Amino acid sequence: MSSPSTIAARDGEALALRHWPVAGEARASLLIIHGLGEHGGRYERAAGIFAGAGFDTWALDLRGFGASGGRRAYVERLDVWLDDVADRLAALRDLGPPVVLLGHSMGGLVCLRYAESDRPQPDLLVVSAPAVAGNVPAWKRVLARALGGVAPTLAVKNAIDGSVLSRDPAVGADYVADPLNVHSTTTRLGVVLFGAQAAAIADRTRIRVPTLVIHGGADHLVPTASSAVFDGLPGVERRVYDGLAHETFNEPEGPQVVADVAAWIGAHLPGSAHRT
Repeated sequence: MSSPSTIAARDGEALALRHWPVAGEARASLLIIHGLGEHGGRYERAAGIFAGAGFDTWALDLRGFGASGGRRAYVERLDVWLDDVADRLAALRDLGPPVVLLGHSMGGLVCLRYAESDRPQPDLLVVSAPAVAGNVPAWKRVLARALGGVAPTLAVKNAIDGSVLSRDPAVGADYVADPLNVHSTTTRLGVVLFGAQAAAIADRTRIRVPTLVIHGGADHLVPTASSAVFDGLPGVERRVYDGLAHETFNEPEGPQVVADVAAWIGAHLPGSAHRT
């Protein structure tokens, strides 16, 4: 697994950033935002493929996750994460090539809210199984709403079965054993994410950059049908991979899925035929 470097957020918090450089001139800079409980290092295989396709690839551990600082699985407001993403995108913009933002699951939700905001935008957006809905028990939603204000740091076990992530058993086993993964969520983060889900759907027409939505057709964490709300939006393309589970990049067919995404990015970069 690649080793992260440490950078300082605008408020001084230490954030972990991984980098997979290209050999030669980069076609674009790509920033990956991970899902709930995990970290950017889990995108090693996908990032290597993206880098091989000419995309200078980076992965940020959101504060509270992975090797970044902050209370585990906690954020006071979604804007804190969005500010961190904005600063990373600005740094990549300064490098010169076009900038692509890619998020998976919770990271996809974060990226959607970023794209719906008035912050400086990437050139392209890719979201994988964006967590605009989820198979979360009703009692957890009630608990988050009840305690998110009075006991915001109370941690509730995620109870994610590694076997639902991919049909490759090694993926689930590695997820459970990974010491950088967080297997609980604070009530405050629950409130923040539930609010972001509703807002992401309500504000979806605010997305103004070319966007690719991908989803596994056998996703039992984030229901495949939930991303259908983005079908038909101007500039948005949605692809469903029949039979694939939640982490399409980590499925046995994952390299082909990543290659498909890389091809879409290449075809939609500024100056390409799709952009004229």
